[in-house]
Amino acid sequence: MTRRSTRSVSTGAALAATALTISACSGADATGGEADYPSDDITLIVQAAAGGGSDLTSRALAGELEPILDTSIVVENRPGASGSTAMQYVADQEPDGYTIGFVPVEIAMLGHQNFDVDPADYDFLGQIMLAPGVLVVPADSPYQTLADFIEGANAEPLSVANSGAGSIWEAAALGLADATGAQVTPVPFDGGAPALAAAMGGQVDAAVAGSGEVSGAVAEGQVRALAIFHDERHPDLPDVPTAAEEGYDLEFGGWGGIYAPKGLPDDVRSTLESAIEEAATSDGFVETVSSSGALPVYKTAEEFADFVSTEYDRFGTILGNG
Repeated sequence: MTRRSTRSVSTGAALAATALTISACSGADATGGEADYPSDDITLIVQAAAGGGSDLTSRALAGELEPILDTSIVVENRPGASGSTAMQYVADQEPDGYTIGFVPVEIAMLGHQNFDVDPADYDFLGQIMLAPGVLVVPADSPYQTLADFIEGANAEPLSVANSGAGSIWEAAALGLADATGAQVTPVPFDGGAPALAAAMGGQVDAAVAGSGEVSGAVAEGQVRALAIFHDERHPDLPDVPTAAEEGYDLEFGGWGGIYAPKGLPDDVRSTLESAIEEAATSDGFVETVSSSGALPVYKTAEEFADFVSTEYDRFGTILGNG
């Protein structure tokens, strides 16, 4: 009996030791709870290729987040299908806080364009930047003001280059037409830079592109900026009036923020929200975004979620699905 009892105790001790080893390897603490978050690297998914504005902004934020969260932030580019490839990937990941992403304005647009993208599938953690749209015309264009341009487009259709079919800048051109009755023919290009080049070369009557893309060409006199689609003038374009100053309440921008799969645990979500706020308002991040020609605009998670919802409804109307 004694020998059988000893074997039983030994077996139980071995099982307990094995259980503790498995628990430690799985990140649980001695009480059976999860280890403090984060206990591993975090992957930040970017919907665009390396080297572009979304990528540079994401890497700048990642650099600020790493010391705050005391872990590595691995930036992973997943371009394709107007950004929907990355968005669908993020939605399909476990909501554990180890996969987050940079989310662009297209999150509010793609669902209206037959893409399987729904803002309801995500937790929004904070807005971090905005690149307001700017309407520019060739340097020798007869249009000196936004009013001139609208008057011309009321008389005959005017071509407006943009960064691609379904892009924010195409939506801006359509929104301008909808608000003013102007006749606008969107001309898609593969990005804001070639759209701007088309305006510089006089291939189109105008172009809409982001503030960072146009500021240099405006400064060098290669194009003339008629209006910025923002509620304030841009520090890099101080002489360019807002659309509102010209009598049209129009705002269009290439905004971006951070999101995650829907259903983050409360403590993980709180940790990420606080870290993103600290990183997005840091001197280093603000300087990087500002130097790119964009604006460092921060909104809390709640504010950003409300903003995305409002933008989704707005683009539904602009894109014909409202």
